[in-house]
Amino acid sequence: DTEAFLMKNARAKLCLQASPLDGNLLLENCNPDSAFQDWSWQGHSLMNRGTRSCLSVVGDDTVQTSLCGSTSWDCSDSLLSPLGSSQGYLVANRKGVTLSNVRALKAKWQDVADRSVCEEKAEPDRYVLAALTSTQMYQHAAGNAILELGVDQEELENLLWFFRREDPSTWNYSIIALSFVALSLGLLLLAINVTRNRKRKIHAYHEAALREQQGEQEAKQALMPVQQEYSPAELGKQEPQDQKAGEVVVQWKDGTVTSLYTERPEDPM
Repeated sequence: DTEAFLMKNARAKLCLQASPLDGNLLLENCNPDSAFQDWSWQGHSLMNRGTRSCLSVVGDDTVQTSLCGSTSWDCSDSLLSPLGSSQGYLVANRKGVTLSNVRALKAKWQDVADRSVCEEKAEPDRYVLAALTSTQMYQHAAGNAILELGVDQEELENLLWFFRREDPSTWNYSIIALSFVALSLGLLLLAINVTRNRKRKIHAYHEAALREQQGEQEAKQALMPVQQEYSPAELGKQEPQDQKAGEVVVQWKDGTVTSLYTERPEDPM
């Protein structure tokens, strides 16, 4: 399959376009984006990329697109003529294209770069020649490598075959498996870290609550002797038993209870 190109008439400056409906050929303004103006050489046939049909001669001088293989074309000096026929050359006219013996500008076909369409046909041959030349250069370089490395021809060919045809799927699957293992390990370490941080915070909270509870208990214990010292119940227990009516008694700090006014004996009359 060769590269596609436009077929522009040297006289009309219009490009050959295939109709997708009835196989007719038209001359339209050149449009590189139109697949119906793209043509390519398939051997000695000219195939249209849009319709996938080839340039063919129908009748005496009518040219249309039809199944490939029906007409072969000879290309020389931008002139297209059917192979094995003396019907003339492909020329442009008002209706489209036809066959004629005229060799003027209207019988010459070029691409958008004003190169002959015959050069487009010759390019695949140049590609093949370049490929053969590069192959010969590669063989010459390989022969030099054999002389320098001391490797025989058969072993070198086996090595080249191995590196050209080695299946990389095993390596790709191994890399994917290692990636999943690394991802799983990272997620596991992240979960362990989060769990440890949560436990550390909970432990710190419990310790703070315990310290606060211990402080409250110590404060209560410090207040208990004062409460016991001034307990109303104990004060009630220490009430004097021999207190008389109207007598004022005083309970001292050491617990001794005495009368405020001592009873004096009456003076004799």
